[in-house]
Amino acid sequence: MANTVSDSDVALDTTPSMAKRVTAEMFGTFLLVFGVIGTALFTSSNTGILGVALAVGLSVMAGAYAVGHISGGHFNPAVTLGAAASGRFSWKDVPYYLLAQLIGGALASTILFAIAAGGPDGFRADVTASGFASNGFGTHSPAGFGLVSVIVAEVVLTAVFLYVILGVTDRRAPTGFAPLAIGLTLTLLHLVAIPISNASFNPARSIATAIYGGPDALGQLWVFIVAPIVGALIAGYSYGFLFGDKKKS
Repeated sequence: MANTVSDSDVALDTTPSMAKRVTAEMFGTFLLVFGVIGTALFTSSNTGILGVALAVGLSVMAGAYAVGHISGGHFNPAVTLGAAASGRFSWKDVPYYLLAQLIGGALASTILFAIAAGGPDGFRADVTASGFASNGFGTHSPAGFGLVSVIVAEVVLTAVFLYVILGVTDRRAPTGFAPLAIGLTLTLLHLVAIPISNASFNPARSIATAIYGGPDALGQLWVFIVAPIVGALIAGYSYGFLFGDKKKS
């Protein structure tokens, strides 16, 4: 008689350990930052804003399909905090996710910095002097937008991003399409925000590039930590009131 395997032997692990979850978050954040910042540094002169926007959307989509089933596919401290505010994620797990995301983003920008060193003469010095694709306002905004405009854009568009994430991952939503919807939304929002702030919506992305963007990038970094988090918390705390299903009596 042929050997048989019980259902329990082949069942998928539906409760990954915290170590696996944070590793997935680190990988996903690395992929996101490496994809969007690599495109911004090395190919944006040919592809323009559209190329960078597509890069971030494709990176998030790929990461979500690859490891989203393990960690939830946040890849962004603002998403983690927004999910916790909405009741979809445990607050006690937040610090582990934030640390993993920051490490993944910093690792990606560090590798990109090392790659830039092997470019044409003066290439790394040029991309560093130009801010290493960091976010900024005023003279460091791609189109010269001021602080207030940048804050409004980052808060509002991050909130919109979180509403979409919470909506497409709602138990009432069609299954299987969340990564696609999230990636396309992020592409759309980047098309709007790249000229304004170089599009953050993600403190891990902003910190990763500011490390190599020089003192001005570091000096303006607070905006791209605070504003996305504020937007995410607004969406997280208000999603249930605005879009949640009514409890049956």
